[in-house]
Amino acid sequence: MDGHEHGGGASGCRRSHASGPTRGYGGRSRAELEAARDKTLPHLMAAGLGVVFCGMNPGLTTALVGHHFASPGNRFWPALAHAGFTPETFTPDRERELLPLGMGLTNLVERTTRDISELSQEEFENGGGRLRAEMLRYRPAWLAFLGITGYRTAFGVKGASVGPRQERIGDTRVWLLPNPSGRNAHWKPAELAQEYARLREAAGLPDLSQ
Repeated sequence: MDGHEHGGGASGCRRSHASGPTRGYGGRSRAELEAARDKTLPHLMAAGLGVVFCGMNPGLTTALVGHHFASPGNRFWPALAHAGFTPETFTPDRERELLPLGMGLTNLVERTTRDISELSQEEFENGGGRLRAEMLRYRPAWLAFLGITGYRTAFGVKGASVGPRQERIGDTRVWLLPNPSGRNAHWKPAELAQEYARLREAAGLPDLSQ
């Protein structure tokens, strides 16, 4: 999930729209956030990258800001830094600095939502087809899903767990990472960094934290 305000999965915590005003990145109002539903995020892609990170779909704050993983509390950028993918913790507006470091960003589903429970089975499956075409075009070494729910749903793989997968998309290998959402409290920051570092080492990317 790419920067959603609520929920860690299709069956995660949900908050009623009647529960009071929602404030996102920079103190945006509920009206501003809801207006972001019509926005999409550009993918950050190039041929032959070492790792492409795949979020579930854009959340309201992320779409409003126009940069990946911009929701407050999302731990994606700190996890990258602590795992050695980046020399320091990038802010979302520095996302294009990932490309020279061998990394890209994409989403499984393009449509912006407040919570992934708003997405249909058909959207997941269609997203899987689009993602497959994208990987066949750009041929990164690894495609890293940020969370297992979307992968299981889009590709019909039951019981998939965190770590490398046997399945490939063309020449691209697949790794399932923990969802970096702050609501995924099962994974502590140090554990996130350790799992992300496993992928970095498998991809042969240097440890930039040193």
